[in-house]
Amino acid sequence: MVLFFATLLILLPQIACYIPLAKCNVGDPVLIKHKKYHSEYLVIGGITFQISMFSSTVTFIRNPSEENVDFIIHMQNFQHILALEFAVKEINENLGILPNITLGIHDSNSYFLARWIYLASMELLSSKGRFIPNYKCDLKDNVVAVLAGPNAFISQFMSNILSIYKIPQLPYGSAPVIDDSTQVVFLHQAFPNEDLQIKGMIQLLLYFQWIWIGLIVQSAVKRQRFLQNRLTTFSQKGVCFDFVEELPKASVSNEIYNLLTRYIKLYNVVMTSSANVVIIYCENQDMIVLRMLPYVSDFEGTTVKRKDKIWIIPAQMEFSSLPFQRYRSMDFMHGSLSFQVSSKDLLGFKRFLQMRKVTSGEEDSLIRVFWESAFECSFSNAMLEEDAENECTGEEELETLPKSVFETVMTGQSYSVYNAVHAVAHALQVMLSSKYKLKARGYGSKCKTLNEYVWQAQPFSVCNGHCFSGYSRIKREGKPFCCYDCLQCPEGGISNKTDADYCFQCLEGQYPNKAHNLCIPKRIIFLSYEEPLGLALTIIALFFSVTSALVLKTFINHQDTPIVKANNRNLTYILLIVLLLSFLCTLLFIGQPNQVKCLMRQTAFGIIFSVAVSCILGKTTIVVLAFMATKPGSQMRKWLGKRLANTIVVSCSLAQFIICIVWLAISPPFPDSDMHSMAEEILLQCNEGSTTMFYIVLGFIGFLTAISFTVAFLARKLPDSFNEAKFITFSMLVFCSVWMLFVPTYLSTKGKYMVAVEIFSILASAGGLLGCIFFPKCYIIVLRPDLNRKEQLIKK
Repeated sequence: MVLFFATLLILLPQIACYIPLAKCNVGDPVLIKHKKYHSEYLVIGGITFQISMFSSTVTFIRNPSEENVDFIIHMQNFQHILALEFAVKEINENLGILPNITLGIHDSNSYFLARWIYLASMELLSSKGRFIPNYKCDLKDNVVAVLAGPNAFISQFMSNILSIYKIPQLPYGSAPVIDDSTQVVFLHQAFPNEDLQIKGMIQLLLYFQWIWIGLIVQSAVKRQRFLQNRLTTFSQKGVCFDFVEELPKASVSNEIYNLLTRYIKLYNVVMTSSANVVIIYCENQDMIVLRMLPYVSDFEGTTVKRKDKIWIIPAQMEFSSLPFQRYRSMDFMHGSLSFQVSSKDLLGFKRFLQMRKVTSGEEDSLIRVFWESAFECSFSNAMLEEDAENECTGEEELETLPKSVFETVMTGQSYSVYNAVHAVAHALQVMLSSKYKLKARGYGSKCKTLNEYVWQAQPFSVCNGHCFSGYSRIKREGKPFCCYDCLQCPEGGISNKTDADYCFQCLEGQYPNKAHNLCIPKRIIFLSYEEPLGLALTIIALFFSVTSALVLKTFINHQDTPIVKANNRNLTYILLIVLLLSFLCTLLFIGQPNQVKCLMRQTAFGIIFSVAVSCILGKTTIVVLAFMATKPGSQMRKWLGKRLANTIVVSCSLAQFIICIVWLAISPPFPDSDMHSMAEEILLQCNEGSTTMFYIVLGFIGFLTAISFTVAFLARKLPDSFNEAKFITFSMLVFCSVWMLFVPTYLSTKGKYMVAVEIFSILASAGGLLGCIFFPKCYIIVLRPDLNRKEQLIKK
């Protein structure tokens, strides 16, 4: 048996070797058609925008490459490609920069669509002619840096891929807004800071005293960002905006009608505006859309006449046009003010443009497409089939083109491309020079790279490391003063610098963040109608108010029935009205406190509840005296009558009214902000002014409640014909229970929930009175009218 297993172990590896390996067949991807490619040992990549794609909505039925698309050529952007080609050619011919190394170019068109930007990024990481990212199946370009532009849109998506591989990226147009700190480190902006341009615009507006202007932005996102980050800057300088509109655009043919509608709307807003100065805060490709604005007046249904405006154009926009716009006038742009990136005439650039020709067999598809559109001709094997009468010879001269089609003078963005390429070349020069020096000093054949080498630096000699922001230094016992420990700032304290000697408290109305290195404004809170708790309490209050009104209506409609007459009809009406007001007075506790609400809150509550309890006391007292007066020789007969009940109600209510007047005279309630009870919130509340007077009001209501409960308890064994005392006893029991629980709950609650506790107590106690006293009577009046007869009462 042992021999069998030993033989099996020897044969198994050989058997496994003959098992065929599964192969993964890579299908042909949808490759980018328009690109400029010249392979060398080191390659400068590019994801730029010269051609946009206009297609139908993706149906997910056919391969996107099979869908019919229209390509729109952006003429002026082709100078960026020629500037890239000229800079690489200049470096390759200069023996002083990167000797024995030739730079190549791999520039792909982005079509201004996210999916093509991702595809172009992945192509840079694949082998030549094969789309297999992350695998080295063949010769692979060594991409040292990637240029992106002229739109920030390209960099935002490109960085998601290339930052993973730590490839430097150089946007040469407008600066992208990227929140991920791990991606920002690989972006090196080759364009002036946007803040400087904003300052320049403000200085220009103030110089000419243009303080009433309009603004057109590229998209809804940029509109929102401008309103959040830039609007305050203009307002502080006294510049106001009449309108802030978004420039309409469409990427699929289905949106054409909607695009025209939005475009007409924009035209009407701009032309009817009283602002004569308009800032076009957009990007390069938007100039093409803007040039169509004057022709909106030719559309049917447009009645607004065109008016001349002063256009202020940022540096990221260049005067470009589509092929069909070459013969259209640009007179509406006359008098416009444009910010420009610094540029200069480069030696040899014009000569380079003069010598740049295109052959019919050239692989550079970008140049071929541009050549056909610019000179209105076609090559015999053109990639884009266009209806052109002339055949391209490739010998046409760029200088003969109108400036609206192609500018032979180097533009600011092309100059940024030129500088970016030279910056990459000089950085490579320094890196490679350092590597060669290290190799000469190394031992054997091993060579250290820059990342492996420990560079010489100033040595550290400290007792301990630095205390970062959020910490303070505390001296170590028995150690010199230069030795210290780091102690995190206590609750409420921060430190915003390294090696802080102490922490300081945030200003009133602020609290520290979790790192204790920044003060954050506290949130303002109060019990509002918009939040679920406030809305629920409002609905409950309105429900009870409507119920009280319905009960009152029922009693009025049946005022001549025995059960209504037997229980002091007038006091019943007063009690129902007061209960209705008690439910409505809770609405004074909801919403942002103000002077009127604070004065009325507790006083209205105190007076209304005193009247309600006084009515109950009056009703119960009359019932008790009525039965005591039936005894022979009783002296209680002279106390019977409505006068006694009215006296009880008026005297008790007047006493509470006097207490409230004294409260308002001595120390009235007022709106206040509680900044100390909660760490992260400011509570807007009504300060009671005098807490003593507040509890005197509650105490007087409690005193009346205790008397009413006692009298009702004594009357609980009266005959059933007058059994209202039983219901009053139970209602007083509910009333007392609610307010006995109110005091400890109110004192143990913080914030807006203190107000919610008081509202709930008012609703619960008033609801108890309404339910316990009146619902049994409503049951008899509505559902058992046979019991609501005098004979029935006498029988009982």
